[in-house]
Amino acid sequence: MFTKKELRLAYALAICLLVVGAICYAAFPEKAPEQPLRLMFKVAAGKVLFDHKTHFSELGYGISCGDCHHTLSEDEYADAQSCSECHDPDEGDEEQPKRAVAFHKQCGGCHEQFGSGPTEEECSKCHVR
Repeated sequence: MFTKKELRLAYALAICLLVVGAICYAAFPEKAPEQPLRLMFKVAAGKVLFDHKTHFSELGYGISCGDCHHTLSEDEYADAQSCSECHDPDEGDEEQPKRAVAFHKQCGGCHEQFGSGPTEEECSKCHVR
């Protein structure tokens, strides 16, 4: 079969390749995306998975950042934060509705306007237990 010298050489080569692979993996990590790909909102009615990439991508719906992050100007889009930064999950009023009301108005309104995606009558299309 194999001599001891050949086996040692094969093991040494395998270890070297493993070490080189680990170093390359650590030295060149995958770049994090500038925008989130998907967002998971945990709410009382069930979790809602929002596919951010599909909504903003030109290959998807091509919605601009300002359509959802409505208080930002174009030069501020890079600073866009979570909806909860402005819309509290538990408290709200006419000027600053709570997060669930804002989502239903913003998301449902857009879905109805374009005749695409789930609407408020189809709760289980967004909310998953």
